[in-house]
Amino acid sequence: MTIPAVARVVEAHALVYRRTWRGSVISTFFSPVLYLVAMGIGLGSLVDQGSGQAGLGGLSYLAFLAPGLLVAAAMQTGAGDGSWPVMAGIKWTKTYHATLATPVGIRDLVVGHLGWVGLRLTFVSVVFVAIMAAFGAVASWAALAAVIPAVLTGLAFAAATTAYAAYLDSDTGLSTLFRFGIVPMFLFSGTFFPISQLPDWLEPLASIVPLWHGVELARSLALGIPTTWSPLVHIGYLVLWIIGGTLVAFRTFTRKLRQ
Repeated sequence: MTIPAVARVVEAHALVYRRTWRGSVISTFFSPVLYLVAMGIGLGSLVDQGSGQAGLGGLSYLAFLAPGLLVAAAMQTGAGDGSWPVMAGIKWTKTYHATLATPVGIRDLVVGHLGWVGLRLTFVSVVFVAIMAAFGAVASWAALAAVIPAVLTGLAFAAATTAYAAYLDSDTGLSTLFRFGIVPMFLFSGTFFPISQLPDWLEPLASIVPLWHGVELARSLALGIPTTWSPLVHIGYLVLWIIGGTLVAFRTFTRKLRQ
């Protein structure tokens, strides 16, 4: 693996995105606005009028929700970029086969793909924090630090789904992943309510999901509140997912592209 080869892969993704960015405008700019209006302000006004703030550590529901939605958006972006685009490059458009006809190797291809996803995640997350600030969900621009756990969470899911997509022979498995994996994690990993409110048997399961670790850390950095576990534990867990997913992706890409 060489840095110039990885940079070429990132550059190729950027050139493609320059012509296709309009398709991501809604998810990047309008989805955060709609979520914060509907859930943070709409539903949040009902939560704040009741006894909901007591269970949120005295935070308004909008303030509690916004960092969770930031990380959940990063998760969805990372998982999305690691799923059908990867299968397309292997199975349908064969762009990965063409790439390997150049001096770019499989490891360059995987790391370059994840590097591009990391750049996308950074941009999406910064935009989301700006929208959070516009809604008054965060008190200062120090909340930009929440971009770090959002990007780490997105990369954790991107690496895992990239490895999984390269392993599959049909995109049916991707639909199953999103229906029974990504959506439940989005709902039950601390984004909308603390996992302490889950049934006792489900709380430990929620705590092993990378999304929960990212949400906990982002909420702490954005709002200045303590995390349930040490921040280093949260960061280390997300980094392990990134490294593990990348190593598995090396193997699944080799299996599919060297047949």
